[in-house]
Amino acid sequence: MSLIGKEIVEFKANAYHKGEFIEVSSEDLKGKWSIVCFYPADFTFVCPTELEDLQDQYATLQGLGVEVYSVSTDTHFTHKAWHDHSPAIGKIEYIMIADPSHAISVGFDVLDDEGLAQRGTFIIDPDGIVQAVEINADGIGRDAIGLIDKIRAGQYVRTHPGEVCPAKWKEGAETLKPSLDLVGKI
Repeated sequence: MSLIGKEIVEFKANAYHKGEFIEVSSEDLKGKWSIVCFYPADFTFVCPTELEDLQDQYATLQGLGVEVYSVSTDTHFTHKAWHDHSPAIGKIEYIMIADPSHAISVGFDVLDDEGLAQRGTFIIDPDGIVQAVEINADGIGRDAIGLIDKIRAGQYVRTHPGEVCPAKWKEGAETLKPSLDLVGKI
């Protein structure tokens, strides 16, 4: 069942952020745009490349008013150890949420049969509503740069009711106003 257009599940979890353990809840994701990036496990192979790539786009995303959260079924202690020992993960400035109970992964429907989170990326609007979902197979890494255009499109559509962003839309490009006049003409 698709989570698009649905409010995120309520949760509270421990997290690692900038050298400290903190508590994060679903309420923290409201009031701003958020990206929640699930990944299978700490100390693995594809995951650090994805999370480092997300960090490389973090300043741009923050400039758009977006907060980033990574989530795995590891503990916050494991997140700290990984942050302390991996050059790629040591760069991360965003919040790393722990989900050892699997509650968040189940709520976002990304828990696999082995008890690990799938590679799921969720864009959530300031009301806590899921606007975009991407889930990749375990061996296929994600590219964070594409999230920037999706966020910009989501923000544009939110502030311009009645307009939609076509394929490959970039900020400042033409949008569409769905109407009977457009049917069959695109």
